[in-house]
Order: sequence, then structure tokens, then C-alpha cells
Amino acid sequence: MTIRTRRTLAALAVVGLVPALAACSGDDAPGEAGSTPVPAESSAGGELSGTVTLVTHDSFALSDGLLESFEEESGLEVEHVAAGDAGALVNQLVLTQDSPLGDVVYGVDNTFASRAVEAGVFEPYTPADLDPSVSTPVEEGLEGLTPIDRGDVCLNVDTAWFEEEGIEPPSTFEDLTQETYADLTVVTNPATSSPGFAFLLATISAFGEDGWQDYWAELADNGLRVTDGWSDAYYVDFSGAGEGGERPVVLSYATSPAFTVTEDGSETTTAALLDTCFRQVEYAGVLAGTDNPAGARALVDFLASEQVQADIPASMYMYPADESVELPAEWEEFAPLAEDPYEVSVQEIAEHRDEWIQQWTATVIG
Repeated sequence: MTIRTRRTLAALAVVGLVPALAACSGDDAPGEAGSTPVPAESSAGGELSGTVTLVTHDSFALSDGLLESFEEESGLEVEHVAAGDAGALVNQLVLTQDSPLGDVVYGVDNTFASRAVEAGVFEPYTPADLDPSVSTPVEEGLEGLTPIDRGDVCLNVDTAWFEEEGIEPPSTFEDLTQETYADLTVVTNPATSSPGFAFLLATISAFGEDGWQDYWAELADNGLRVTDGWSDAYYVDFSGAGEGGERPVVLSYATSPAFTVTEDGSETTTAALLDTCFRQVEYAGVLAGTDNPAGARALVDFLASEQVQADIPASMYMYPADESVELPAEWEEFAPLAEDPYEVSVQEIAEHRDEWIQQWTATVIG
């Protein structure tokens, strides 16, 4: 079995991807290997043997032993290829579609997935007996992909920093353009980062086609910092990660404040601005041209299975796609999803993605 990338507190990548909470990875963590049966063959049928290659973004992680249990039960050997951030992942899938990187991909999200679908990257496949909360919300144009997890991309603030400085934390998009918050914000580039693109979409939804570029121009003029990926923004620049960063406002996830809970579990030192969120969904899919179609379908079945869905909050700090899965107790208080996240349809994203990114780059980067 090939060594796989593990999410760590010191080095996490973007999409999908918020910090793992160490307290959730103990003996009682949901989704321990062997907690429920592992599918021994694909729901689509077919003999299982040989190697199946899973291509993911850099933040893919499951609890120790979980993927190994799938290999033992199925007779498959899983190799793992980490292809960078979700945006880079999609670029590579499109560029290599005639000679695919593997058999299954995980981590393509609703901001970039339509590009891969249009390019013919996927062989449509849907596992049988999915919970309705998983199968029903799949957007038009993304049929044949399987939702694996979901989360809200939104601004986070270091509440401890603001309290120490005696400044009221920002709460809205517009607040960040005020002089009070000059040189305090770091976000990720939408051309290279799926959270960055999700945040761009949130502002397009909030300010409309006629207003979003003006907003970003004001934000840039107020000392905005832009990084290529989430891990640099959160761990290098953000003051609330405990790594020496100097900016108390960062683009991250609604679940991130559960990572900064105090030792006694009574409070957190950061907060998500739930009025700035865009709902992100990450998918798995069978790659067209796979050399092991039966094995590929079985691996997608496994990623959508109860034991993996239960493991996602602890291992990748995202909400599972299956809403029937029990969540960590502290999430209700410290990691709630936004009640009314901003939305942009897959069709609009597909039509305007390149245009919007080019306009953003001209406005912010110059």
C-alpha cells in the first residue's frame, strides 16, 4: 500500500480543508476502523482485484486503519496521489484526461467541478442506497458525481486579538473596507484556491454583477493580503492559529473555530462570520478511462459509506454529506453551518468562471 498524505496541524492544504481537531481523534472517535462492514464489492457489481488509484487534493485524510480495512475486506490495493489544491487538481484532471492520473478522484468541489464535467473527465456513477440527504442535493450538471462532504467557506476572526486591541471585530463584508480594519485581512487567490473562488462567488452573490468588483477594489485598497493556498493564509498569516501570524481576519471555514477551543472546552478564541459564507460541497467520481472500473466504483462506495461519513468530521473537519451521521458534540456550539449561505448555480459558475477570475485578477492583483 502506498504511503498516503495525512492532514497535520502544521501543514494543511486548501479545499476541504480545515484544521483537524486533535480531541476528536481518540479511541471514541466516530468511524474507527472496523466500526461497520466495509463493502467488499461495488454496488454496480464486478470482480474486485488489483490496484485502484485515488487522486485527491492535498488535504485528504482518514483515521488510521480505515482505508486499510477497506483494502483488507475488498482485496484491492489503494494507491494515493495528492495533486495539490482543488483548483490545481481540476486543472491536472483536465490536462491528463487522455491518460488519467488514476481511477477515482476525491475533492473536486462545486466551484470547479463543472469544468471537469464539461471536459469529460468523469465516468458517471452513483452508489446504490445513498441517504436522500446525499443524493437529492446534487446540482444539475453534476449528476454522476457523489457528494462526500460539505462545509461553509467564510471569514474567520481572531476574537482574542480584537479583545486585546480593544477593537470591535468586523461582522460583514463591508466592515472590512473600513479604515479600522486596514491591513488586517488575508484571503486566498480564487485562481488557485477553491476556498478563494468560493469566497469570490459569495461576494458576487452579495454585491451582484455591477458591484462585486468595486467591493474588491475597496478591499484591496484597505491593505488586503492574498496567498495562493489556505494553509499559508491560516497558519502563516492568521494570528489566531497560534503560529505567529499577524492578521486577525482570515478566509477559512465555519468549522475552524472548533479547532481553537480552549483546553477546558468552554470557549473558542476565534469566530466564523456566518453572514459571509458560501456552501462548498466536495465530490468523488470515477475517472473516465479507468483501468479498474469495478475497483473504482467500490472505492466510491466506500467513500460514501457510513464508516467514512462518520469519520469525516474528525479526520477532515468537514461536515459529512450524509446528514444522518452524528456530529461531534462541540460542533453545535462552535462549528455551526450558516443558516443562509450565499449561492451561485453550477450553470452560472460554468459560464462565467474564467471571466470572473480574470476580472478579479485585474482588480486585485493588477
